[in-house]
Amino acid sequence: METTEGDPLKVGEGEAETGTGPSVTELKKKKSCKEVLGFSKLTHWRTAVFFLSLFLCLTIVFAFSFIIPCPVRPQYLSTWNRTFSEAVTYDFLAIEDTNNDNVMDVLFVLKNTEIGQNKTCTAGLPSPCVFVLAVDGTDGETLWGRALDPEFHWAQCGLDAEKGRSWHCLLSHSDQLTAVDKYTGEIQWQQPQPAGLNSTAPVLIVPDLDGDKISDVALVASDLTQSRLAFLSGTTGVQIGTTVVLDSIETVNHLLHCTTDGSYYVLIKKGSGLYGLALWRIAAKAGMEGSLQKDKDWEDDANATSGLVPIYESDPVRQVLRVEQTGCAPKLLLVTANSVALVDGKHRQLLWRFNTSAILTEPSFGHFNKDDVLDVVVEEDIGNYTKRVRPPRGFCHAATNPRVPHSLHCCPCVLQVMILDGKSGGLLWEVNLLASPNSPRPAAIHTINSFSIFVFWGTMPSQANSSEPFESDRHSYLLHPLYAGVLLQSANVMDHILTFHATLLEKGRHAAYILLTGPGAVGAEGTVVLSKRKMKQEVLDSRVLHIGTGGSAATSEEIKDAFGRLRFSDW
Repeated sequence: METTEGDPLKVGEGEAETGTGPSVTELKKKKSCKEVLGFSKLTHWRTAVFFLSLFLCLTIVFAFSFIIPCPVRPQYLSTWNRTFSEAVTYDFLAIEDTNNDNVMDVLFVLKNTEIGQNKTCTAGLPSPCVFVLAVDGTDGETLWGRALDPEFHWAQCGLDAEKGRSWHCLLSHSDQLTAVDKYTGEIQWQQPQPAGLNSTAPVLIVPDLDGDKISDVALVASDLTQSRLAFLSGTTGVQIGTTVVLDSIETVNHLLHCTTDGSYYVLIKKGSGLYGLALWRIAAKAGMEGSLQKDKDWEDDANATSGLVPIYESDPVRQVLRVEQTGCAPKLLLVTANSVALVDGKHRQLLWRFNTSAILTEPSFGHFNKDDVLDVVVEEDIGNYTKRVRPPRGFCHAATNPRVPHSLHCCPCVLQVMILDGKSGGLLWEVNLLASPNSPRPAAIHTINSFSIFVFWGTMPSQANSSEPFESDRHSYLLHPLYAGVLLQSANVMDHILTFHATLLEKGRHAAYILLTGPGAVGAEGTVVLSKRKMKQEVLDSRVLHIGTGGSAATSEEIKDAFGRLRFSDW
């Protein structure tokens, strides 16, 4: 057979037969050597890449371990106290991060000749003067103090939500308004009070009216004849436009309400209920033509003469509270003489109403059940205490006077602490206590388990001692919703409490009480104490009280362990 060009095997065989070419064995050996050499080169490259990757990884690890410092956890004192002798303090306490360490600090106001070594009233100010102080939340040390002209009227912080504003706290003192930077204590602007306007808190932050792209400020003042409103520039504090007379006598605790369409209304309390007055109407009366939004649904119901939009018409409204603190059209909780009512802030519809006799303190909010709806804590006066303990001097305040903090009747009354379902208004939990003078309003701290720990003040009726001053029997109580038949009772606080906050000092961590005590009479000099207590430390030192007939079968240690295992969360 002849060998053809297309048959290479036969060509090789022919060569082998004739002895003119390499043998098949030699060809296989050459091929095997080439494969070994190629594999060897590939192995070297893989080894080089491996060691290079390892070197890079080790370099990154060492950089993060030694070059870039790890974040240092703040070192807390579980309890600290700051004491100021011969001083005057006020019902003001703000919880803010003032040194950018992600830990909440405390701001308060003091009247004294000095607040520490080399920290006295500055030149040109009378002595004693008013100091705004920021103290570190971890150890209570002073971060900064700013001296101002006396006398102090009111203050509000937390006004730093908008970028571009250089101040965070606004204070009314003497005849001046002063804007202060919370990080340094520096005065950003200072202006005289608008003529004839003795304003009250809260400060209303309104959309930009003067065209500088920074939101502005509205202040409201009331007397026995009328209420007035003035706009101030958020940048300089200078008044914008003229002062406007509002159609209301009483606007204490006034609020600014935002609708879903982005329109703003000042909430006004009248004898016949709660009403809203459009901000664009007020701005127009002040002589400013802005680009404020109008809400058609609300304006369709506005009174043709006054412009007032009815929100809730009933008996006189004493208090108005936002249920949600962020966003537009929040639900509104209203306190009247005979009821607590929840109103839909979007459609202005009554959601529920709970009949009461007299609410003693401002309601608060927390989660008692796990439906993700904020429940309402109220304290109701249900009558006089039969022991007839004589109240101490200065205890008598009208319960309807909103200017008196933590006001109570002029008797040792029995208060009923109630938690109302935020969804339906039904009663979820209750307990009867003796109302103690100057007791703070209830508070709550949220946990990651979708419920809150509730804090309230008073005295168990069975523990009241008629032979001692009534204030000496006052305690704070902790309620765990999973152990609703048990309260943790803390040690009594005998000092006169001006204000109290239960808060988290870090995001999701370190629940604590901040307490400000001082002289009982307004403006009186005496010993002022600002103190911080860690809540879990209070739990260890507390007494377990079983209430009602449905008490928990858990032991005292098991209940305290349940509090100790809590992990906290921001709202």
